[in-house]
Amino acid sequence: MIDGHLRVVLAEDSVVLRDGMVELLRARGCEVVASTGTAPELLAAVVEHRPDVAVVDIRMPPTHTDEGIRAAVEIRASTPEVAVLVFSQHVETAWASRLLADGAAGIGYLLKERVARTSEFVGALHRVAAGGTALDPEVVTRLLRGERRNRVDALTPREREVLELMAQGHSNRSIAALLVVSERAVEKHVAAVFAKFGLRATDSDNRRVKAVLTYLAESGG
Repeated sequence: MIDGHLRVVLAEDSVVLRDGMVELLRARGCEVVASTGTAPELLAAVVEHRPDVAVVDIRMPPTHTDEGIRAAVEIRASTPEVAVLVFSQHVETAWASRLLADGAAGIGYLLKERVARTSEFVGALHRVAAGGTALDPEVVTRLLRGERRNRVDALTPREREVLELMAQGHSNRSIAALLVVSERAVEKHVAAVFAKFGLRATDSDNRRVKAVLTYLAESGG
C-alpha cells in the first residue's frame, strides 16, 4: 500500500454483486487488480498480483460450502504479507478459528448484511491492509458460543467487553467513546487483560494482537 492507495483482489461468485463491489471500491480510490468467481482463480490472482488485501466470499463453486475461506487460510499460509478480509453472509467458526490461528494481524471477517455503509467496508479494508483486525461482533459471539474457556474465564465482564472491541479493531480512544468511559480507564482494563493472559511488554511483540489471538483461540475452541 503506497500513500493510502489500496490494491485489492476480489473473490465473489455472484457476478452482479462482484461487479457492483468493483465499482464501489474504485469509486472509493481502491485499485481492484483482479476480480474472480472461484477459489482457484482467487489463489492464482493473489500469486500474480500480490495485492494489499484479498476480499473473499466463503461459499464459492463448485460445492458452494467453504471453498472461499479454505482459500483464505491458504493465502495466509503461502503469502502472509497479503491481508485477508472475509466478506460473507455466513459464519464458519471452525475455519474462522483456523484463519486466525497463526495471527490476527491483517485479518478481517465481516457479515454482508451488517455492513451499513460503504465507508465502513473500505475503512475495514484499510485497517486490515495496515496489519489491523476487523471482526464483526457476531463472528466473535459465534466463536465464543458453547466452547471452552481458559484464561478468558478470568476476565471481568468489562475486561471482556474491552477485549471484544479490541478484536473488532477499535483503538483505546474508540473503545472509551463507545463505552462512555475515560481513555485511562480503558488503558487499565487493557493492562489487566495483558496481565491475566501473561503477556509481558517487549520491544517486538504486539500484545494487542496476542491478546485477541488468545481470546479467539480459547473462546473459539
